[in-house]
Amino acid sequence: MSDTIIKVEGLGKRYFIGHENQVSYTAMRDVIANNVKGFGKGIQRMFRNDASSSISGEEIEEFWALKDINFEVKKGETLGIIGRNGAGKSTLLKILSRITEQTYGRIEINGRLASLLEVGTGFHPELSGRENIFLNGAILGMSRTEIKTKFDDIVDFSGVEKFLDTPVKRYSSGMYVRLAFAVAAYLESEILIVDEVLAVGDAEFQKKCLGKMSDISNKEGRTVLFVSHNISAIKSLCSKAILLNQGTIAAIGNTSDIINKYITNKQVETDGIVILDPKLEANVTFTKIWINDKEGNPNSDIDVQNEFILGLEFNVLSYTKDTEITIVLSNTSGVNVLFSSLSDDNDKTFIELKPGSYCASISLKGNFLVPDMYTVRISAHYPNKLNIDTRENIFRFNIIETGSKMAIYGSSAKSWCCVMGGAEWNLQYNSLL
Repeated sequence: MSDTIIKVEGLGKRYFIGHENQVSYTAMRDVIANNVKGFGKGIQRMFRNDASSSISGEEIEEFWALKDINFEVKKGETLGIIGRNGAGKSTLLKILSRITEQTYGRIEINGRLASLLEVGTGFHPELSGRENIFLNGAILGMSRTEIKTKFDDIVDFSGVEKFLDTPVKRYSSGMYVRLAFAVAAYLESEILIVDEVLAVGDAEFQKKCLGKMSDISNKEGRTVLFVSHNISAIKSLCSKAILLNQGTIAAIGNTSDIINKYITNKQVETDGIVILDPKLEANVTFTKIWINDKEGNPNSDIDVQNEFILGLEFNVLSYTKDTEITIVLSNTSGVNVLFSSLSDDNDKTFIELKPGSYCASISLKGNFLVPDMYTVRISAHYPNKLNIDTRENIFRFNIIETGSKMAIYGSSAKSWCCVMGGAEWNLQYNSLL
């Protein structure tokens, strides 16, 4: 008998996206004409049984969230699924969980499956926590007696006993996830699917969940599929991993190898480089911004433990002696966490620039920025006088958690601080009290 518990063959998922044509001015007669035309097209698509019939917009674009996905998962295996935002990770889990249907392909699942994909999935908001435990168990095909044997363990693990008879619509997102994970983990399903939703919980609970998932796989022989941007958690929990890129499998195999490919992968949308259109009327204007990893390769995903270089290129049309070039990094909360000026490295307040092309860069050490996504702002200006060329939100990069000192705090690390380096401790022992 085969020990394959999940088999995916030629899986694809297509969506249709509507786009409106943008015009500077639209007369009332054009609005009426376009609405009639759109209604007519919708009727035609409906009679043709076109999947895009419910999509509004002048133009309908075909978008493949997943394409030609093939893999197998063995019983008792813990599979990590990683990739950038929009790579297709959540879509894949939703198809496996039967929340959405594939466009083509075949899926074979041998066993009961419990999933925790997003806050609210699988719970009825009007029912209490107690009622939802029994509801989820019934959905999994368990008898009331079976659910009762696990009930105390579920409540104890979740830590929401005080609110067990309160409708879950009044739960905080953290309480919701605590109970939802406990239900998914303790009710007897052969397969557990967990998305990034665990990031909602606090650091202590995240650690508790990872330990439970490890027990589920290693001690109970159940199968776990785990999606997370916390590379450290993927590395410690999963023996095998899949790297998704733009809806296709870029690599599959040993977790450490896949993580290395993910972090050093240059085949990405930004490729760690953004070419900028120069402002022709500006005396100083930017032409490119880029980020290099420790190997010197363009990469917008940086290992938190490694140093990296952030650089920019700019042109100067005529001599100037009072220009300041600055870089500002902001985190996902919108907080400016770093300011650096090119003039900082000079004795003079501002730098002198002759006509020509320039390349400038800053080097940041590993274990400095807290794992998060960062937005870059660059500016050339005469301080407090005139802005010459400022580019806002034109470049983003990610600091990936791979085991820094802040890893124990999970996704809540970024709420603790913005940077974790730059300070030196001095400890002296004097005497016994």
